Amino acid sequence: MNKFLEKSEIKRLKDLTFWQKLFIPEIFKALKITVKQIFKPSFTIQYPEVKFQKPESFRGSPILVEENGVERCVACGLCSRVCPALAIDVQAAETTLEKERYPEKFEINMLRCIFCGFCEEVCPEEAIIMSSDYELSFTNYNDAIYGKEKLLVPIEKVKERLEFLRKNR
Repeated sequence: MNKFLEKSEIKRLKDLTFWQKLFIPEIFKALKITVKQIFKPSFTIQYPEVKFQKPESFRGSPILVEENGVERCVACGLCSRVCPALAIDVQAAETTLEKERYPEKFEINMLRCIFCGFCEEVCPEEAIIMSSDYELSFTNYNDAIYGKEKLLVPIEKVKERLEFLRKNR
């Protein structure tokens, strides 16, 4: 017989009392917590008439920043590599602009996206950021795949988020 499995060698820090073995005190503790919660005031937001007040750190759906009519993205692919849900697909192409490369194809599958913000943290150009948009609904699968045309947002609309990111890095 294995010496590690012998009953005589099992030592507990504390043996349970009779009442603890019946779990009755634990059941009453749980009931006490439940009764306390029943009498606390509840709050309800009358959505969609009243919108959720988002904090600065809120992470909604990811977007691409557009500056002077061109996306900031240099198609490095870090966002797609760091994405735990494998929701981002980037394909690079060369350009005559000063940045050498741009994303020929940039797609995010919003059904797979878990809004973790890793793509925002890893981007060296601050090209992909998390917006404050949280209202997403789709009727079919193809509507949930956001291409560049849906993702591009002018930099003027996301200045607050970019300032927040710069302040908290």
